[in-house]
Amino acid sequence: MKKQSGFTLIEFMVAMGITIVALAATMLAFRDATTTNQSVTLKSDLSDNLRAGVNLIEADLIQAGQGIPTGGIPVPYTPGPASCLGSGGAPINRPNLTGGLTFPVCNVSLNAVEPGWELGPPITSPDSNPGVNTDLITVLYADNTLALNARMINEPANGANPGCPAGSITNNGRTVTFDSTCILFSPTGVQINAGDLIMFSNAKGNAIQEVTSVSGQTLQFVGGDGLNLNGRSDPQGTMTQLENTNTSGAPNGTFPPTTATRIWMITYYLDNITDPQHVRLIRRVNWNPGQPVGETIENLQFKYNFVDGVTNPSGQQSIPAGLSESQIRSVDVILGARSTNAWGKNHTYLRSNFMTQVSLRSMAYVNRYD
Repeated sequence: MKKQSGFTLIEFMVAMGITIVALAATMLAFRDATTTNQSVTLKSDLSDNLRAGVNLIEADLIQAGQGIPTGGIPVPYTPGPASCLGSGGAPINRPNLTGGLTFPVCNVSLNAVEPGWELGPPITSPDSNPGVNTDLITVLYADNTLALNARMINEPANGANPGCPAGSITNNGRTVTFDSTCILFSPTGVQINAGDLIMFSNAKGNAIQEVTSVSGQTLQFVGGDGLNLNGRSDPQGTMTQLENTNTSGAPNGTFPPTTATRIWMITYYLDNITDPQHVRLIRRVNWNPGQPVGETIENLQFKYNFVDGVTNPSGQQSIPAGLSESQIRSVDVILGARSTNAWGKNHTYLRSNFMTQVSLRSMAYVNRYD
């Protein structure tokens, strides 16, 4: 038989070794590329969640106080002990995650910024124990896109101007009808929905109520609303205080020329109940259901900078003694987030924090020389 040539065992083993080394290097490179790609994707999602949340919070804070009376919008209250006005009346309900929370009982008005130190759920994550409670914040400003206050509800006739004769306010303020020739509601005009907050203003002052239903040009403000604003008989902060008075000084059931303004009450807090593994940042408008605006957020905190002309305290978590919400001039926003999934061989989460300071446009300018 002719001699048959081929690879020797040594040559075969060497070839196999080289092939294995090449395959291992290729697999390692592929794994590293996959891991890097996963890291970039997780970091991008993390950054997007932080950016989306912070951008919305900044936009609302910048508008805080616009169209709001100095000192806030009066709310219904009954004077209690001299040390705390309002403790004798029912406080106003405050939007939050689980309910059962009210604005401070001493508050006689809704301010442009209402701090909520540690009123949110605790900081939670899959790889650590719950931390301290997070914060929430409530911001108020007038809707400048809606010309609801372009005319007075009950505008009187004046010369050639017929006014708004079809507009009316009932003597308890629970039913308000707008003259369609002055202010036309949807579908071709102003859009008002149940749950909207309406501030009424005239020479007597201001009051705020929550819309419970809309029928044509008529708004209803029935008691039992979510915020507990409507149908109150408190001696202060209600629609009664906006009425004309008779010779004895008692309200007579009629109103002087009155305007209406839609108010946005925006509340931010964290939701760790809907999906505990992926805590969400919630933006809630008035008493309507909250909407998620950021995913997998772990921390939400606010600090407040005040101007009192003396010490100008900064970095405050709540209202210092002797000061009020109306003296807040800027807000520090701290937002923390983690990656949606664990990453890497150690199965850890990527984390990032973002901090910014927002000046309140309607409240930031102070004459230091007064």
